[in-house]
Amino acid sequence: MSTLIFSHGNSFPASTYRVMLDSLRARGFEVHAIEKYGHDPAYPVTDNWPHLVRQLADFARACAGAGGPPPWLAGHSLGGILSLMCAAQYPELARGVVLLDSPVVSGWRARGLGLAKRAPKLMRRFSPSQVSRRRRNEWEDREAVFEHFRGKKIFAAWDPQVLHDYVNHGTIDADGSWRLAFDREVESHIYDTLPHRIESLLRRHPLKCPMAFIGGLQSDELRRVGGIEGTRRIAKGRVTMIDGTHLFPMEKPLAAAAAVETSLRAMS
Repeated sequence: MSTLIFSHGNSFPASTYRVMLDSLRARGFEVHAIEKYGHDPAYPVTDNWPHLVRQLADFARACAGAGGPPPWLAGHSLGGILSLMCAAQYPELARGVVLLDSPVVSGWRARGLGLAKRAPKLMRRFSPSQVSRRRRNEWEDREAVFEHFRGKKIFAAWDPQVLHDYVNHGTIDADGSWRLAFDREVESHIYDTLPHRIESLLRRHPLKCPMAFIGGLQSDELRRVGGIEGTRRIAKGRVTMIDGTHLFPMEKPLAAAAAVETSLRAMS
């Protein structure tokens, strides 16, 4: 049985992906995941995410055990970039990498991102953090949480069980009210410290394992970074596009699991 380390997208605890991950388990993979990046003080969120990468490396090392083959690394959005950076810096911990709608910011866009981060007010103006910092964070009960998100456009397309998992695992009982389990300030800080030096990282530490990319055909994320040509080069053409937005693992979790399995088998 192959070991797979899955890393979640920003603001979505790993349990949100239960349907997809359970499908991968049923397909023969031993799946492990860090529940929430950015919340362990031993691995703080800083520019370019070095401590989050180290957190993944430490977790993968513990899951791999002694003498066994290295695990596969897969991740959605934030998690895909962490998986790629971990594989580059810790090649002994990665048999291969699958990025789920995690396009690599490269070229002039990466340089522009680096400049924007030098001016925090400017970065926050264009970063998704301008939304996350204002995100509603408190409800009367879990049913109110479910109704709130079910009425939003991006969540309306989610598989119903995934939405229930997000409500059940993405919120906590806080003194009689329900709040998001993923801290909004952590989420925002992750957005504002997005890595802009991945190209130089890969020049210093070329990937020693294969990489594949799975993207959503309706993903706005791909449009924002100017497409996937840079990512395609890193993946050496191993690109699969499936129906869905940037959140296709939540919209079509079984199709996402099938695409991940196909990518992993092709790299075996």
